[in-house]
Amino acid sequence: MSLWKLGLFAFVAGFLAVLIFHQGLWYLLEIVGFTPFLRSAWALDPIPPFGVPSVLSKASWGGVWGAGLALLFRNQHGGAYWASWIVVGAVAPTLVAFLVVPPIKGEPLPILWPGFPAGLVINAFWAFGTALFLKLARAAPAQEESPSR
Repeated sequence: MSLWKLGLFAFVAGFLAVLIFHQGLWYLLEIVGFTPFLRSAWALDPIPPFGVPSVLSKASWGGVWGAGLALLFRNQHGGAYWASWIVVGAVAPTLVAFLVVPPIKGEPLPILWPGFPAGLVINAFWAFGTALFLKLARAAPAQEESPSR
């Protein structure tokens, strides 16, 4: 698979994994009363500067992370594939969300407990979903193009 095609598939996989896995687990945590974040799952409040709904902003960033990690892990197989996705997918986006994004927005660093561990778990679940979608896309039989007449 070409790098462009892999990047595109991974963007879509990461985008969908946010909507299904990431936000799904976020919602389950809300149901059990564990809500360490300000927004609820599938929040539609506008995010500056363009006013994009929060969930679509998260999904878009999930797509960007998915594309980047897919290119990084494109040669991983078996257990290393899953471990790479889950560990790096849990840690890297969570560190960026807690240590990089707030200063860029001019905000103070957030309190790490309980949001940071929750972020690790939610992002690990997102990473698993992204990796799963990519595996399923690669396993799908390729459509043969019929010759044009």
